[in-house]
Amino acid sequence: MLSRTAENLFWIARYIERAETMARLLEVGARIALMPSAGHGYRSEWESLLQASGTAEGFAAKYGDPVQRNIESYLFFDRDNPSSVVSCIERARENARIVRTAMTSQVWDALNMAFQEMRQLERQARSELELTELTEWVNRQAAMVRGAMDATLLRNDGYHFLNLGFALERADNTARLMDVKYYVLLPRLDFVGSGLDNYQWQTLLRALSAHRAFHWAYGGEITAAKIAHFLILNRQSPRSLITATETAMEHLDQLARDYHKSGPAQMRARAVLGELSETRIEDIFEEGLHEFLTRFIREISELTEMVQHAYLSGEAR
Repeated sequence: MLSRTAENLFWIARYIERAETMARLLEVGARIALMPSAGHGYRSEWESLLQASGTAEGFAAKYGDPVQRNIESYLFFDRDNPSSVVSCIERARENARIVRTAMTSQVWDALNMAFQEMRQLERQARSELELTELTEWVNRQAAMVRGAMDATLLRNDGYHFLNLGFALERADNTARLMDVKYYVLLPRLDFVGSGLDNYQWQTLLRALSAHRAFHWAYGGEITAAKIAHFLILNRQSPRSLITATETAMEHLDQLARDYHKSGPAQMRARAVLGELSETRIEDIFEEGLHEFLTRFIREISELTEMVQHAYLSGEAR
């Protein structure tokens, strides 16, 4: 496969996963806004979403103060934000248009339908659009695209580049979603282990559509340690950091077999997975959740750069 085609496929998946993450971040914000205030952190609830998504600098340059309505607009509709839902869906569709011959008609139809429906949403008055309806729409479109890919694509190198993109983006984004806990959800240290702390963790679970799955896996009392374990170290959890890392490694190994060559990307993925496999949740809390997540995000970024260097080129973004 041409490296330019591989890069387009890789970024289609990343953009779809990123659009879903922006929607889930907005859902976290909406749920937090319904909670009674229990003190004030050094950032507002909505500003925390900008910090966790890595878009705070761009937002500040355009809007200044983090007002809820502006943040909703910036994370969902604003084309000046390359990570907004609209930007991501538009770029995923454009990358797909370039490589239509490398995907099935079902995958193209799912991507194109999401794009066309998004254009219709943009033409509606913002006052007519409920945030929960918008976030549910994004989650539904992302699921349809992934379903079409899984059901119709050959398990060849193109399929592996797509799923590698999904896995790396999900690993990064799940860590960022969890990091909202550091930025604002827990305003003071003395709230750790309190009912408010546990309620906020449950809010994160619901935003990740993982609340019921968590109860199936653990049952009994809900604690921060259990939820953190579920989202970081539990291989049964589809959004966990270890599952995403393992998925990335598996597709990198498939590419190594397809191309009869392994390299630094495979070695780094195996090292990151090995470290996660040896980590206990107690170790993470001892290090500090924010510090652990920051380090993990950096490691995934370095792995992504290795993938870019080994397999991808061109200007598709």
